[in-house]
Amino acid sequence: MSDDMISQEEIDALLNGGAAGGDAAESAPADAPADAAPADGADAPAGMEDALSDMEKDALGEIGNISMGSAATTLSVLLGHKVNITTPSVSMSTMSTIQEQYPMPYLIVEVGYTIGIEGNNVLAIQSQDAGIIADLMMGGDGTNPDTQIGEIAMSAVGESMNQMMGAVATSLSTMFNKKIDISPPKVNLIDLGSEDKVTEIVGKNEPIVKTSFRMEVEGLIDSEIMQILPVNVAKEMVESLMNSGSGAEEPPAPGPDPAAAPPPAPTPTPPAPTPTAPAPAPAPTPAAPPVQAAAPPPMPPQGYGMAPQPAMAGNVPVAPAMFTPLSTTPVQVNDANIGLILDVPLQVTVELGRTRKTIKEVLELTNGSIVELDKLAGEPVDIQVNGKFLAKGEVVVIDENFGVRITEIASPEERAAKLQ
Repeated sequence: MSDDMISQEEIDALLNGGAAGGDAAESAPADAPADAAPADGADAPAGMEDALSDMEKDALGEIGNISMGSAATTLSVLLGHKVNITTPSVSMSTMSTIQEQYPMPYLIVEVGYTIGIEGNNVLAIQSQDAGIIADLMMGGDGTNPDTQIGEIAMSAVGESMNQMMGAVATSLSTMFNKKIDISPPKVNLIDLGSEDKVTEIVGKNEPIVKTSFRMEVEGLIDSEIMQILPVNVAKEMVESLMNSGSGAEEPPAPGPDPAAAPPPAPTPTPPAPTPTAPAPAPAPTPAAPPVQAAAPPPMPPQGYGMAPQPAMAGNVPVAPAMFTPLSTTPVQVNDANIGLILDVPLQVTVELGRTRKTIKEVLELTNGSIVELDKLAGEPVDIQVNGKFLAKGEVVVIDENFGVRITEIASPEERAAKLQ
């Protein structure tokens, strides 16, 4: 009966084996989430990552790099500060994802293509960067921009974006070898963190191509701007870039096929001359007496590759140029017909002074503002006739009306200096 009993060692071995099996069973569920991790991306639109190939993304990056380089040059001229836009980064996304990543106010610039490309694109700039651009456009230094972007600032930013996208369209025309034109941009200030709809161009969960750039403006701006393209517009740009090289060269005109052309007709060989008796030589004609002519001067030998030297004329009389001396006496003007224009009206203007103001300073003028001129108190004023400087004078009062007393008639030299 003891042979049928299980020993303690066998019991321990069975218990250890069962524990190992239990540990393996418990470890299997722990490994399952690692295998199921890729399923977390099921919320993304189906096939979004496959909408563009790596080659197409590289082509879009090159297009953005070249076009934004031209835009940076144009913006540098407008702002009076050096603008640098770095190499772009191209990725697939959706508007809802962008709103989650950037929950802050953005200036949304919608630009439509009218010629060469069918579709629209969106340029997104942070509102604080747009405020600095508006301040620089209106003559400020960009260090203290308005926190609220008003209508005037929005117009200034819209004009800068119009110039930028115009430069981009010109670059695209050169790259694609065809004319590209755009419509005036639409500028809106939208808070991506609170607004439900950002643009009418693409849907909230529709796949889009996001091209990110880093923009730097001489210590004033160092942030990110985004260009958002629908997938069909991005693919059309890539196709235009790929086909630009083949469309640049025109195929040669069709000519005759050498293989199909008939062989050239053989050239007839002239018959060999038949030997004949020599003709009698003519009688010699008496030679005319030689005429003595001046022999041309010998020319120096010209080496190979040297330009021919012009013949130099000799024994030519040379004398200094003689000019009639200028007279300083005034020219007599015939005023016989001056009476024909005596009744022609002329506009006489008295200029008190001038000054220069920036657009920002002009917009800040209100009732009671004082504008300082470049004339000193008591200095003679300028008298102009049809906009041309004629004389100087002093302001007087005649029976409650202002007048001017002419104190000096301008000389011709002074009038010429004023014209310059």
